[in-house]
Formats: sequence, C-alpha cells, structure tokens
Amino acid sequence: MGILSNQFANVVEWEEYDDSLIFWKWTNKEIKKGSRLIIRPGQDAIFLYQGKVEGVFTDEGDYDIESKIIPFLSTLKGFKFGFNSGLRAEVLFINTKEFTIKWGTKGPIMLQAPGLPGGMPVRANGTANVKVSDYATLIDKVAGIKQSYSIEDVKIRIITILDQLLMKWISKEGKDMFNLQASAFDISKGIQEDLDMETSKDGISVTGFSINNFNYPEEIQQKINQVAAQSMVGDPGTYSQLTMVDAMAEGKTGGNSTMGNMAEMMMGMTMANQMMGSMGMGAQQQAAPQQAAPQQAAPQQAAPAGPGPKFCPECGTPTNGAKFCSNCGAKLI
Repeated sequence: MGILSNQFANVVEWEEYDDSLIFWKWTNKEIKKGSRLIIRPGQDAIFLYQGKVEGVFTDEGDYDIESKIIPFLSTLKGFKFGFNSGLRAEVLFINTKEFTIKWGTKGPIMLQAPGLPGGMPVRANGTANVKVSDYATLIDKVAGIKQSYSIEDVKIRIITILDQLLMKWISKEGKDMFNLQASAFDISKGIQEDLDMETSKDGISVTGFSINNFNYPEEIQQKINQVAAQSMVGDPGTYSQLTMVDAMAEGKTGGNSTMGNMAEMMMGMTMANQMMGSMGMGAQQQAAPQQAAPQQAAPQQAAPAGPGPKFCPECGTPTNGAKFCSNCGAKLI
C-alpha cells in the first residue's frame, strides 16, 4: 500500500531553472501524498490556491509537503482529507536576487540648446538594478496571467519610458547641455525615483540607476574638445598657432611630413626669439643704471651701432627692434 500510495507523488521545484527569469510558475499538476518541495538558494516559493496566496516559504531546503508544508496550509481545501484525491495547486517560484539591466537610448534624444533650433541630438547608456519587492502586487498584476516573467520584460518596460525621463531630468534646473556628464549623478537620482514609482505598480523596485556616458554627434563633440583645449591654453592666438602646427604636422592642411617639420622649426625659432628678446631687454634694464655714471665721465665713447632695419631683409616681416626676425629667424643687427 505504501508504494501504491506514493505512485503519483511528485517533486515541486523550479524545473529548467533560468537565471534571467524573475519568477516561474509550477502549475497544472496534482500534489499527492509523499510529494516534496525543493527550494534552492536565491528562491522563495509561494503556494497559490484559486489565485489566493496561501503560504510563502523563504528558507531553502527539501521539504515533505504533507508533514512540513500542510500545517501552514490548513485553509486549503482537500489537505484535511490527506491528499486522497490529490490537489491542483500552483506554486510560484520567485528569483530573489537583484538584477542588473544594461540600457541604452533607442534613438537620439532631441534636447533644446541655444543656437540649435531643431535641438541637439544626444544618446546615453548605463545600468539599472531591479528586484522583486512586493509579492502580492506581482501576483495580482503579472503572475496571475503569466507562466513566467523575465528581466527582459522589465527592461522593455523601462526603455519605453526612459527617453521621456531623460528629457525631463536633463532639462530640469538648466543643465549644461555640453557637459551633461558633470550632472549625471543628479540626473540618475531623479530618473531612479520616477522609474521606481512606475515599476512598483508590478511589485518590482528599482534599487539603482546610473548613467555611464552621454554621446554627442561627432561634429559637436569635436567643437566641445576644441573649446576645452582653448580654455586650457588660454591665449586664442597661441591656440591658433598650435592648431596650425598640429594640422601641418599631420598633413591636414595639404602638406607633408617635410612641411610638418618646417612648421615645428618655425614655431621653435619664434619661441626662442621671443625668449631671447625678453632676456635682452631685461639685461639692458639692469645695466642702464650702472652705465650712466661712466658715460658722463668718459671723454669719448664709441659710436653706438645704428638701429636695425624696420623690415626683415629675408622675408619682409616687421622687426619691431628685435635682433632676430620673429618669422624666419634671420639675424637683423
């Protein structure tokens, strides 16, 4: 009799476990005498009867349903009769871990920006963390009509409203459209609060949200880089000279490696002349007070050298009294 009484016994467990599923429902099977319940690490088991939650079991282990589970399910019809006719109940297995979702905007978000009537297209990507927080709501809104529910379903739900939330929180409080990364923390915090309000309707909480990158169109990113470089150099004239030298050295102005080398030599000579000119002026200023007295006492002094040319005889560049041409480096005196 013992063998016959257990011939229909079964194991209630999450069959073919998939780590990407938020829940999986064991259903359409009769629970008989001798049946066992297996709860693995990271799982909770919820017994449902006629759509109503009868018991939630959170401790992992291997349980004999008749001796260890029935005492907690005394309200279930049929249990008091010892499973003679079996019982068709549902067991919902919940994945209790925290899920990480990698997200990215489906298309560019058009943000209002000064000087861009059509708006500035921006893309973004990052991660979101979610987990089940309310079993009753999850069962009522989702599990009641679905056999399983995956993290991909939640991702689709989030992506659907994410573009609108990005526009809302980027536009809020006048964020710098060309330096959004500096405001990424505040933007992420606001989006997380709004997303959590939305997903909590299905019994799921957003436990974290972050923005990894904001991506601008290539031409706009180049302008941002130019502005940043100019602010580091400081002097617009110097920045223009450095840009020209880089362009010539890389052949971007129609030149070649020889022209690049010439550009570097010219820039080096110009900087050297400026340094020598500054040193010469300083030396003259220091020597002037010491030479004043001997000049009055000396009966005769050698005639000073005449002023240099006003224009470089080699390239025609104004000399401004320098000893070397600031353009070609030719000696002027």
